[in-house]
Formats: sequence, C-alpha cells, structure tokens
Amino acid sequence: MAKKFVVAMMMHETNTFSPLPTPIESFAKSGALSGLQAIAEAEGTNTSLGGFIEIARKAGAEFAVPMAAAANPSGLVTKAAYEQMTTAIVDEVRKGCDAVLLALHGAMVAEHYDDGEGELLNRIRRIAPDVPIAVALDFHTQMTDAMVRGATVMTGYRTYPHVDMADTARRAGRTLMRALAGEVEPKMVWGNRPIMSSSLVHTPSREPMKTLMGMASQAEDTGQVLNASVFGGFPQADIPHLALSSVIVCDKRTAEGEILLNKILDTAWERREGFLFHPEPLSVQVARAKSLEGGPIVMADHGDNTASGGTQDVMSVIEEAIKQGLEDACAGPVCDPACVDQMIKAGVGADVTLELGGKIDMPAMGLKGKPLKIRGKVKAITDGTFVVTGPMATGTTIRMGRTAVLDTGKMQIVVSERRSEPFDLGCFTHCGIDPRRKKYVLIKSRQHFRAGFEPIAKHIVMCDGDGCTASDLRLFKYTRIKRPLYPFDPDMRLGRNEA
Repeated sequence: MAKKFVVAMMMHETNTFSPLPTPIESFAKSGALSGLQAIAEAEGTNTSLGGFIEIARKAGAEFAVPMAAAANPSGLVTKAAYEQMTTAIVDEVRKGCDAVLLALHGAMVAEHYDDGEGELLNRIRRIAPDVPIAVALDFHTQMTDAMVRGATVMTGYRTYPHVDMADTARRAGRTLMRALAGEVEPKMVWGNRPIMSSSLVHTPSREPMKTLMGMASQAEDTGQVLNASVFGGFPQADIPHLALSSVIVCDKRTAEGEILLNKILDTAWERREGFLFHPEPLSVQVARAKSLEGGPIVMADHGDNTASGGTQDVMSVIEEAIKQGLEDACAGPVCDPACVDQMIKAGVGADVTLELGGKIDMPAMGLKGKPLKIRGKVKAITDGTFVVTGPMATGTTIRMGRTAVLDTGKMQIVVSERRSEPFDLGCFTHCGIDPRRKKYVLIKSRQHFRAGFEPIAKHIVMCDGDGCTASDLRLFKYTRIKRPLYPFDPDMRLGRNEA
C-alpha cells in the first residue's frame, strides 16, 4: 500500500522593524495556497517545496499539499494568517499520514508567537507525537528548542544567495526516507552562540562563515553524520532567541555530532570579530562607483531590500546617484502603485512628472517617507510577470504586479505595484531593459542579487541606503533581545551555559 505524506510550505522571514503588515493576502500573491495548482506551480522548481515534492514522487507516495504559503519578508504575520496556515497543515496531518515534509523559513514571528515554526511543530506533535517530520529551513533561521524537539530531521540552506533550496529539501527528505526504511535512527543535537551578525557579513561564500559551513558540509557529505547545518540568524527581529546556531542530525549515537557541533560553534566564537559590519557614508560609495572604469557597475542598496522586509520605496541611493550625475543607468524595481497607475494612465511615450517612492514611514527606524520628484518619459508598461531563469528559485514565477518604466534620459527606472527583490535579470529584461549593456545597475538587495547579477558585473559597490533592512545594527532599537549579545556587548565572556 502506498505511503501517505503531507507536504507543506509556510515561509516568512519577519522583520519586526518593518511597517508592512503580513496578512494572508501577502502569501496568496506568490501563487496558489494549496492543492493541485500549488503542486503544479512548485514541481520542478529550485525551491524547498519543489524538492520535497520530488522526494514524495520518488518514494511513490500519495501526498497532499494543504498549504503552500510564502510571502516576501515584511512585518509581523497577522494572527488570522498564522492560524489559517497552521490549521490547514495540522488538520491534514490529523487525517493520518506516514510522514510530514515541511518547507519552513525559521524566522517567522506572528502577532501572538515569537517562534512561528516552533509553535506549528508543537501543534503537529500534540496530535501526531510519533510521525516522522523532515524540515527544510532558510540559512537565516533563528533556531529554538521547540523547533528541534518537534522535528525528526532538519537541514538548512548552505548558500546565500540561496541557490540550493531544492537540494536542502532533498537532503532532509533522503534522511527521512532512510529512517522510514529502518536504515537509520535520526537523533538531533543543537546549540548556539550569542552572536548577532549583520546579514551582509555572514554569507557562507566568505569568511568567517565559509569555514563553519565547510566543516558542516564536509561532515555530512562524507557520511560522518546524517546532516549538518549552520544558521546565521536574522538580525532584523527584536525577539529573545537571536543567535548563530547549528543543528547536527546523528544516527542513533550523538557523541560524534556533539563534538562537531561544539567545534563549529567554538570556531564561530573565536572568529566573531569577522562578523562585524563597518558602515560608510552613502555619498562616498556612490562617488566610488562613479570613479570606476567599465561596466556594468552593480550598486546594491542593502538598506531597503525586500528579501529582508524593506518597503522597496526608499529613494536615497537613486537620489544620490542622480545628484552625482551618473548616466547610462537602470534602477529598480521601486514599489509605488500610485506612480504605476499614473504612468499607465499617461501611456507609453507620454512625459510625466512623478513623486516617486517615499510613501511609507518607518516609525521603528525614526524615518519619514521622502518621495523624489522626477520627470521622464513612460518607456514601457508590463504585467510584471516573468519566470526565473537564473540559479536562485529557478523556474518559479515572479509577479511584481503592473509595472512601468520611467526613462529620465540618464536613468531607466522600473516601478512596480508589488515588492520583489531583484535576484534575477528578468526584473529588467521582461520590460525591455538589458542590464548587461548598462554602465550602472542600481538595485535594492543585500546578497540575493549575486545569483543573477554577479556574473554580469564588472564591479559591485555596496550602498548603505536608508531603510528598515540596514546592515548597521546600531540603527535599530532592540528592547527584547537577550543580553549579553555580541556585538552589543563586545567584551562579553561566555558563561558555562553558552560554552
């Protein structure tokens, strides 16, 4: 008799400083929320849900997808949205199943729960205490005891930008399939160190995270342990369980896994200075970009990036680039539904004057919205939909909402109705702009842009623009984090519990 699996996705990286609420409609914008349509949209894509569907197909299992929810990072997930998503998953598990495969983020904060993933797993365990559960997580997970207690197997992305999302699910799924076959008996050990690093400096492609991830990957790939993951954490969340963490999945005995775990975490603590971010004036960064020869010169505004909860309408970097006279540039997407509407009503070829961006205040950051008055010609109008061809989330459909291009003569600016982080060239090419032929490419991103744009870039200049995703953690007013915490307490020493 065929096995029955429950496969589900519930993903949100919650920026508690973001002014943007996250209702269920935010999740629905990414596609179907359940059933056959959700399966059709995810199957074959480089996503955790796509990876788990592949595992279920290979196992010859019957499977249901009661929830396939993913929303762009933003503020707190509403209580109603959280309850709708978790209830759908729990109700399906209640019907009975042989395994549960969950694509989660690891940094979801709801209005009524700090640990969205841990609470979901708690609810599943209350009705199905023994069902095997595989969980695939984002690299920016904020790990908790509830998450580890609730899962049978856990794996996290090894990359940032996340080009291994499907593979992360496959890694968890393969271990779970071996457990179902009686080949292995997964036992997890985990720990953390009180380090809150800026996302800009903890990517596994560079030190010091490169060494830590290398240790974990080698141990898993050589079969020393079943799975090993390191998580950088997500600093734009004012919650008590912020830390750098690691989870090791062992086979029956945990001694070897505990040795590896402590080696990874002790190395992280020894190299903690490498996780410090050093800010710089924006005017200096734009001037540096202007002084460089050749192109494209990619200018990444990491203070207002959608994939960390930014409003995507802060104009500080574009304004500074115009002020310093940069030419032959493309920029965007800027999220401004009102300006899109104005451009569509004017029509292609029309001259328009816009109050672009700056529509949203950020009280948690002490920032007021500041629109930029700008004139130009409407160059193109699209539905904002394209399929990703680059290495991150390959095959998924991006829906930016109605989109228009403003051509100022020196800069072509993509303006969209919805927020969408530019990690794929399609955000420009779908509306007739080839960023490979531009001198300057201004985008709002921290690391994900590297998936699609690093291969075409002659130079990359990081820009400290304003916004609620700033990399300088001193700009945030934390009231709920657990102290002492590095780098806020630079002279702290580890007590017995942390070490």
